[in-house]
Amino acid sequence: MDRLVQIDQQISLWLNQNNPEALNGFWHALSGIREWIPLYVLVIVALIWRLGWKKGLVVVLTLALGVFITDQIANLFKDGFMRLRPCRDPWMIANGVLCPDGIHGGLYGFFSGHASNAFGFAAGSWAGFQLNDKSRHYGLYGCFIMLWAMLVSLSRTMLAAHYLGDILVGSLFGLTLGLVLAFAAHKLIVKANL
Repeated sequence: MDRLVQIDQQISLWLNQNNPEALNGFWHALSGIREWIPLYVLVIVALIWRLGWKKGLVVVLTLALGVFITDQIANLFKDGFMRLRPCRDPWMIANGVLCPDGIHGGLYGFFSGHASNAFGFAAGSWAGFQLNDKSRHYGLYGCFIMLWAMLVSLSRTMLAAHYLGDILVGSLFGLTLGLVLAFAAHKLIVKANL
């Protein structure tokens, strides 16, 4: 396990140090939460418009439930594992990790709530469209929203808020939960004949 942690530290440090400083503003914007409110609103409106208000509301509520669950579980993991964030880790600091101002978050970082929320929203909304609207294919939306989730997640490593391992675990957790909740929403929609 120690070897795996060392590899994670080295890869995360390499990514962080080889990030051009000119991109810090880009990573900050991706890492923000308020900046993405228009995207969330647009997706919610599109879900309700494409699926109808009943189906759309069920999918939107499962997306909200997913965000709540991933936040709570990510916080439990952070407090349970107590893995220091890269910007707070003495080894990373001694080896020159670049820590831009104002992005660090709390003391611990395993696993990434940003990554789990982004991938949960991406997978849940994409599956919500796909499962409940057979009249269209949502491949372009799926590519866009998954790319968005990947970039949001990667921003956390570039800004030294998370190790790459933190975002990989968070991404897998969010992706899995998003799909499970999307399938549960679909079953509810079918059972209730909405």
